[in-house]
Amino acid sequence: MSIRHGLLALLERGPRYGSQLRTEFESRTGATWPLNVGQVYTTLSRLERDGMVVQDGEDEAGHALYAITDAGRGELKSWYERPVDRTSPARDELAIKLAMAVGAPTVDIREVIQSQRRHTVRAMQDYTRLKAQALAVESAPADRDDIAWLLVLEQLIFQTEAEARWLDHCEARLIRLSTAASPDSEPAPPPARAPRPVTDHRGRLG
Repeated sequence: MSIRHGLLALLERGPRYGSQLRTEFESRTGATWPLNVGQVYTTLSRLERDGMVVQDGEDEAGHALYAITDAGRGELKSWYERPVDRTSPARDELAIKLAMAVGAPTVDIREVIQSQRRHTVRAMQDYTRLKAQALAVESAPADRDDIAWLLVLEQLIFQTEAEARWLDHCEARLIRLSTAASPDSEPAPPPARAPRPVTDHRGRLG
């Protein structure tokens, strides 16, 4: 997640002070990635050092305001145009955990998978419930923050759905390997499938 570019995007709308930027960032993303004020001011300091923002006086309450510069606008434009790099993915704790569990003699990896699946399904249900609540008030004029939060929420739903499918795949693979290693053993039951979010006739999330 690029806090740096997120703050530049908010500053493009006009000068802001630190805690205001934090509030607007969390409102735009539904507090999915909470920030603390120290994190915001550290990032602003680096942006100022790099010539992408400047201090722009104070507001009536004495808060120091920051404004984006032409260099900051250029960096923001480049960020919007540049695809997110997937060739060096961030470390995923779940993938690392399962990779380590495969060779751990005292770990029941299927129990690890099942425990994670239960958690993932609960998270998916929570996200779907939040989306339903958001859509229930969609008749009112939606502002940018509402639309932004809905996009983030739908990404989380797709992400947890994909994780549940991957866990099913991992368990099925382990079952096949176990069966191949012990041909006389009884075949294990297939893994329970995670529920899929409701979609309309076009395959879109409802």
